[in-house]
Amino acid sequence: MLLLLLVLLLLFGHPAHAAVTAASALGALSVRGLPAIVLLIARLLVTGIGVAAGIALAGRRTGAPVLAQAALWMSAVVSLVTYLTPYFPNNRMPGETPFYVAGSLAYHAAWILYLRYSRLVRQLFSHARHSV
Repeated sequence: MLLLLLVLLLLFGHPAHAAVTAASALGALSVRGLPAIVLLIARLLVTGIGVAAGIALAGRRTGAPVLAQAALWMSAVVSLVTYLTPYFPNNRMPGETPFYVAGSLAYHAAWILYLRYSRLVRQLFSHARHSV
């Protein structure tokens, strides 16, 4: 059940979040300049890698858990850069950033640990390693 949730998040949740974030940032790109554009492109690329990881997990492809972990690590880094730098527009109130950072770290760490240590993930993807 958790693996299905992760697949759904990678395929639909993360892209929806990226789309909303990108749409809200478009108006500020001319003011924020190149760093905001680079960060937006990075977010979109990482989202694309996450979608690829979701497809690989759903298809039980060899290496899918590793790809998903890499996508989650990249997503965590991009999120932290977004939260901890002034380059990307936001609507956070003063003092809320530490909560966003903690929430993002907890979210990404939980999924990475799940992929790394889950017995179900190990069972589902161990056959993929041996069948190649």
